[in-house]
Amino acid sequence: MWARLLAIITKELKQLARDRMTFGMIVMIPLLQLMLFGYAINTDVRHVPAGVVDLSQSSYSRALLQALSASQVVDFTHNYSSATAAERAITNGEVKAVLYLPADFGERLVNHPAFDSRRERSALTRPVAQWLVDGSDTMVAATIRALRTMPLDELADRSVSAVVPTFEVVEYFNPEQRSVVNIVPGLLAVILTMTMIMFTSAAIVREREHGNMEFLIATPVKPLELMLGKIIPYVLVGLIQVTIILCVGHWVFAVPVRGGLDSLLLASLLFICASLTLGLVISTIAQTQLQAMQMTVFVLMPSILLSGFMFPYEAMPSAAQWIAEALPATHFMRMVRGVVLRQAEVMSLGKDALWLLGFTCIGVLIASKRFHKRLG
Repeated sequence: MWARLLAIITKELKQLARDRMTFGMIVMIPLLQLMLFGYAINTDVRHVPAGVVDLSQSSYSRALLQALSASQVVDFTHNYSSATAAERAITNGEVKAVLYLPADFGERLVNHPAFDSRRERSALTRPVAQWLVDGSDTMVAATIRALRTMPLDELADRSVSAVVPTFEVVEYFNPEQRSVVNIVPGLLAVILTMTMIMFTSAAIVREREHGNMEFLIATPVKPLELMLGKIIPYVLVGLIQVTIILCVGHWVFAVPVRGGLDSLLLASLLFICASLTLGLVISTIAQTQLQAMQMTVFVLMPSILLSGFMFPYEAMPSAAQWIAEALPATHFMRMVRGVVLRQAEVMSLGKDALWLLGFTCIGVLIASKRFHKRLG
């Protein structure tokens, strides 16, 4: 018995040593998890892209902006002339928050108890300014809410002990801060990533393992036609999944669907095609269905962790953001949350839409070039 058992163990080890793809996954998957969780994942939100509407244009407003920038919580990247323009920028995903400084900002600041501790605190004390926040991102909204009682020591040039609200925070799209409102559209991206890549990652490998490659070689079907034929049937499957997820999310969890169905359909089609194309590229690389599944997991893991589904994109280091930008899930995550929660139009999210379209075209060409109508 021991001799037979040793023979089987030796055979499995030799087979594993010859399978370079599987051996590489044994090493790479733990390293990937360690790097993602230890380096890229950060729940402390910093450098939130923000805008400012400064109607005061005073030394006080400039000092406040410098103090907020020094905190590294927000980065003021845009200036807007009015609250309407700021709201439009939040809807389009240009910024996550906007600081609105009224024309009488200086007067409010001087009369605020947090600035002058000798003044009596009053329930009617007006906040010095107002934050307009994209409430659909619950982590970012919570970070901005933490600035409500920001001390004004630097502006007052002395220690201030009063702890009263300094800013008013207005949260758009999700004022109740229900986490499910943010999670359900994100789940749409994660589920489509998993299923769409999985469907096509084994497409070519399955033909080879089932002995159908000889029939494909004998047909006049061109590689590009084969790639398109592998993708198109699953587009309908993806749209069915989109319908199921959004309907259940709306009826069961009361998640609003504010955007137009045309924008949602276009965004979903672009992402479904990009994910199916990525699966086809994997299928032309893998030699077995096991390898295809391993590579699917290798792509799925960073898609979940780096796309902004679980952890804020803004909190990630630059290297992790570069990797995230190369993943289709990151771009669709922005689009679906913008359309479903903020009623944004696809045209206002044009950069992400063009990226997904370009990814699909390049992926189909790569898969077609890598597929050869011959055995071996």
